[in-house]
Amino acid sequence: MTTEKQTKPAKENKEAGVLIKELEECEKLKNEYLAGWQRARADFINFRKEETERFVQVIAYANEAYILQTLYILDGFLLAEKTLPEKFKDDEYVKGLLLIKAQLSDFLKSQGVEPIEAVGKKFDPNFHEVVEEISKPDAEPGTIIEETQKGYLLDKKVLRAAKVKISK
Repeated sequence: MTTEKQTKPAKENKEAGVLIKELEECEKLKNEYLAGWQRARADFINFRKEETERFVQVIAYANEAYILQTLYILDGFLLAEKTLPEKFKDDEYVKGLLLIKAQLSDFLKSQGVEPIEAVGKKFDPNFHEVVEEISKPDAEPGTIIEETQKGYLLDKKVLRAAKVKISK
C-alpha cells in the first residue's frame, strides 16, 4: 500500500510538470502571435498613411497639370490685352473679355497660383529662363529687361519659369 501512495504523488507531479510545460509553450505561442499581430497592425497603419500621402500627391500632380494648361488660356488673354490698340480700350466687349481674364486670374490665385515677379529683378535660374540677352548700357548685367512669358508658382513651387530677356 505504501507504494501505491508513493506512485500517486509522483504521477501527479509528472502530470503537473507536463501541464506546466504545455502552459509555457502556449504562453510562448501566444506571445509570438501577439507580437506578429502587433507588427502586422503597425505595418497596416503605416501602409494607410503612405497610401493617403500618395493619393494627395496624385491629386496635386493632376491639379498641377490642369492648372498648367489653364495658364496657356491666361497667356492668350494677357497677350491680347498687351497688344490691344488704344482705341478699343473703352469698348464694352473688350471690357467684358478683360473681366473674364481677371476672373481667370482670381480663380488661379484661389488655387494657390502666384505670378513670378521678373521685370527689373536680377536673373535667378530657379525662377527665370533666359530667351535673349540684350545690350542695354543703362541696365546692370543680369537684370531682367522684358518678360516674354509669365512664370508662375504653385504653393511656393515653380510651376512654370518666366521666360525673360536680360541685359548683357
